[in-house]
Amino acid sequence: MPKLVSLYIKQVLIGFGLSASFVGLLLYTNVGNLWHLVTTSDIGWIAVTMLFMFNGIVFAGVQFAIVIMRMERDDTPKGGKRQPVATTIPVRVEVHAPRQ
Repeated sequence: MPKLVSLYIKQVLIGFGLSASFVGLLLYTNVGNLWHLVTTSDIGWIAVTMLFMFNGIVFAGVQFAIVIMRMERDDTPKGGKRQPVATTIPVRVEVHAPRQ
């Protein structure tokens, strides 16, 4: 498996773990009377699942972005095609203008 794919999977798991703890803290501290709303409704588990999934997507994306942006930049040349280097030497160009 490529390193980038394994890094992404690891960060997604961390993001969903953060989401689980965030939703758990929201329910435990009863923010906005959320615990009462979820426990007294017959479809409260759907709300908790949606809260977990959507926060997991956001936290996973943020986690992956932070890890990518904190990576060291590697500016050493790696090979590839050798392209000619552009120079600043002026070149005479002949231009044909119509006579008036």
